[in-house]
Amino acid sequence: MLVLQWIWTETGREAVAPLLVYYALRLLMFILSFVLEDWAIHDLVRPPRERRVALLLVASSYVTWTYQTHTFSNSIETLVVLWSFVMIQRILDNKVCTGVHGWELCAINKFQTRSSLLSSAVLGTLVAFGTFNRITFPAFLLPSGVFLLPHVSRKPLSLLSLCSAGFITSLLAIVVDTAFYDASADSLSHLLRTRPVITPLNSLLYNTSTSNLSLHGLHPPYHHFVASLPLLLGPALFLLWYIRKLTLAILSALSATLLLSLIPHQEPRFLLPAVPLILSSVRLPHSRGLRRFWLATWILFNLGLGILMGVYHQGGVIRAQSWLGQQNLHDLGVNEVFWWRTYSPSVWLLGGKEVVTTDLMGMKADLMIERVLDAAGKCGDGTPKSVGLVAPFSSIELDGWTGHGHGSEHLLFEQVWKTTKHLNLDDIDFEEDGIRGTLERVVGRRGLVIWKVSRPCRDNKS
Repeated sequence: MLVLQWIWTETGREAVAPLLVYYALRLLMFILSFVLEDWAIHDLVRPPRERRVALLLVASSYVTWTYQTHTFSNSIETLVVLWSFVMIQRILDNKVCTGVHGWELCAINKFQTRSSLLSSAVLGTLVAFGTFNRITFPAFLLPSGVFLLPHVSRKPLSLLSLCSAGFITSLLAIVVDTAFYDASADSLSHLLRTRPVITPLNSLLYNTSTSNLSLHGLHPPYHHFVASLPLLLGPALFLLWYIRKLTLAILSALSATLLLSLIPHQEPRFLLPAVPLILSSVRLPHSRGLRRFWLATWILFNLGLGILMGVYHQGGVIRAQSWLGQQNLHDLGVNEVFWWRTYSPSVWLLGGKEVVTTDLMGMKADLMIERVLDAAGKCGDGTPKSVGLVAPFSSIELDGWTGHGHGSEHLLFEQVWKTTKHLNLDDIDFEEDGIRGTLERVVGRRGLVIWKVSRPCRDNKS
């Protein structure tokens, strides 16, 4: 970003446009995924023919060119999981010196010992970083940790290297998080005296509370197996019958899916690290006809899901926030914006504009209306004002307020912006609306709308 800022200032402009920063970050994630993900698979899959298949499957998966090009913590988690596996494999590949063949073998093993210490240190750093990035990270390393434990127990220097690197990285992460979330912490001594921010602990406490998770949506324990994995892998699920061998990668992917199924809130992106682990462990069908049929379905599946997830699913969030950042919100009469049933908006896309952004997540409709009513003030006491509401057009609960129903005397909704390149797949409810009703609502009424909401007071001219 410093390079981008330097290039931008050379054009005579003071600040980098937020949308340019967004696309620069997307490009950076694409490069990281292209280089680091392929490099990791190249190291993990040794036989050349199997390696080519693994690289082809991962590169052609829509998950790689949609999710992995976003700055999701899940995308970063995927890269850290893969490289943790690379380090684990390098540690396990090192052999103990037997001293049978004399000086030459011992010299090689001294090099292997140094390599093992370095790999252990890197692994400790990755484990700490991955855990602070996402609390779900350890679930993907559980089986590997079981296999690694006997090795490090025989090599205390490797264990010391791993633990020391992990401790230093964790300490650094705590200092950085505390400094970021505590604005008053202006020195290291103040940081040591203040209450530290331990992100994994806070995340664990938050995600073990059902009341917190209910704000995001609750799912049955089997949701990951019947919905998330099929959505991410599609025809590749069929290839589980063609696993080359039961590797640590496939064990980790399946065990992590099982562990994460214990959490009531489940989204497909939580299983992103499982995708390259599974795709690098399978092989194509032996039959030429079956292989051609599978390749055709694989191409169609990834083209369809690539367009759906890469363009339409929550596709209006960046567009809406970017539009708000380009407007004079004072002239628009809005100084607070509520987001409902969307991904959390990136506040920095507003370009420093002083506007309060409140993410209502998946809050129930009646509670959402109460929040908007409170923010809009009251008539007669000089406090009524206009607020913004960003919500999917498919949310039929708003019809009674926005003019598609019987209307309301409490709030006035004025549509100021809309895009049709937005699908809210979290709105899908086949059990309640049926297949046809759900498709008519979610697809037929696709879009994201920005409403200017105000009290319809007689003396309120806004």
